[in-house]
Amino acid sequence: MVYAAAGGGGAGGLTPILMIALLFGVMYFMMIRPQQKRRREAEAMQSTLAPGDEVVTIGGLYGTVTGVDDDTVLLEVAPGVQTRYARPAIARVVKQVERTESTEPVTEEAADAVKE
Repeated sequence: MVYAAAGGGGAGGLTPILMIALLFGVMYFMMIRPQQKRRREAEAMQSTLAPGDEVVTIGGLYGTVTGVDDDTVLLEVAPGVQTRYARPAIARVVKQVERTESTEPVTEEAADAVKE
């Protein structure tokens, strides 16, 4: 009787493997994939920062972007008060300034006028 019970479960060895594979599949689609999507969206937002944008940092500080570097952003948090933050420290853009796409090259005079 013990022999008959042990031999009857031929598919029993496959069931735990299928359950583990199903668990990993659910974890991927419920946790990993959405996190990757959020990270890509955050990187895209941080790469499009430009002077004039109003942003919120991860610490909750509101400010206006006054300068953008490769990995830093200069924020004006009060009139005359500027602070420097790493790009990943920007949580979201509150108000994005309108950008005009121009195909003309920027002259030095125009660049100097923007800086002032």
